[in-house]
Amino acid sequence: MVTRRSLFAAGAALIGGAVVQRTALAALPEPMLRDDPKTLAPSAPATGRPYNPVVTLNGWSAPWRMNGNVKEFHLVAEPVVREFAPGMKANLWGYNGSSPGPTIEAVEGDRVRIFVTNRLPEHTTIHWHGMLLPNGMDGVGGLTQPHIPVGKTFVYEFDLKKSGTFMYHPHSDEMVQMAMGMMGFFVVHPRDSSRYRVDRDFVFLLNSFDIEPGAATPKVAEMTNFNMWAWNSRVFPGIDPLPVRRGDRVRVRVGNLTMTNHPIHLHGYDFEVTGTDGGWVPPSARWPEVSIDIPVGAMRAFEVVASEPGDWAIHCHKSHHTMNAMGHDVPTMIGVDHRKVARKITSLVPDYMVMGERGMADMQDMEMPIPDNTLPMMTGTGPFGPIEMGGMFSVMKVREGLPRGDYRDPGWFKHPPGTVAYEWNGPI
Repeated sequence: MVTRRSLFAAGAALIGGAVVQRTALAALPEPMLRDDPKTLAPSAPATGRPYNPVVTLNGWSAPWRMNGNVKEFHLVAEPVVREFAPGMKANLWGYNGSSPGPTIEAVEGDRVRIFVTNRLPEHTTIHWHGMLLPNGMDGVGGLTQPHIPVGKTFVYEFDLKKSGTFMYHPHSDEMVQMAMGMMGFFVVHPRDSSRYRVDRDFVFLLNSFDIEPGAATPKVAEMTNFNMWAWNSRVFPGIDPLPVRRGDRVRVRVGNLTMTNHPIHLHGYDFEVTGTDGGWVPPSARWPEVSIDIPVGAMRAFEVVASEPGDWAIHCHKSHHTMNAMGHDVPTMIGVDHRKVARKITSLVPDYMVMGERGMADMQDMEMPIPDNTLPMMTGTGPFGPIEMGGMFSVMKVREGLPRGDYRDPGWFKHPPGTVAYEWNGPI
């Protein structure tokens, strides 16, 4: 089994190798495999400056190699297949076999060299969103650099001037390439590893897709009527939970590369907003929230001390964004018993779906078949029955005594006696 630790050890073995020039690009390693982030804590880096690694929901951090005093990464832009949740896969574009691509982690003051190989069917570039760097490294095709042709590799090289949370995405046929899932996080840790330190540090990107029921490829010309609202190209119930040990200080970094804003709400807590695209919010200027609205093309980070055990929902508070395969032309049939008619129609038109006469919860039962490679609008099962969510929804699972560095799903919370809402049959 290939582990994160063995990958970093492999990266360390590359230290001292010859500088990789354009004429020696064949020596570049293929993008390396990864562990399942649900089961292993991120390893401390084996090379380079020390830092506290982040955990990318349903994702991973890119390995690197040291070449003299330069930290080298390799991104391959290519078509990928991404499972949104069990029962649905999508044909996307991404990096290193995934959409989003791997999170790049480095340290303030590092010099990075990033090789970008283009295996897409068209040219591309990478823009390093929010980063301070030389103009010629900004990644805007035609303006600051030539587009990267199909089959070619370009090199970006710059110093990391400040710590913070940034993103990367194409600036070449941007509408198509971002709609196909090309994006990733770039986390720059403080030079002083004790500064802004937390116990658990989660990152994820907000992205959205319009994929017809039964299809697998996004409609790239869509501007407003998206039907799959995702975190890191995953939707509930396919999104990783956020396992947290009681008492941990937890940071959540969220980047928004969709076409609309998203109010991200965490149940059970109020939190401090500690970071934006522009950098860290000084302690004296932080403000308390229970929901933080994340604008288009922006990032927000918030922190909370996990003092209350339980399974606490975290989700976008736009209700349509917590649904899967949302149909915008679905008629409302509340109060109309149409189930027999619906069964006859779906035998002839498989992708025909209507809302049930008692509400959308009817979509969860088996009376309303859906096309292959399509998810129910609302899904997921918890310890008390259907959760009836989808899209941008997950759970922060706060547990007493969770081992430090353990990110496995701890299962459902066991509520102490007398702490669960219950049915009342007495007089009112």
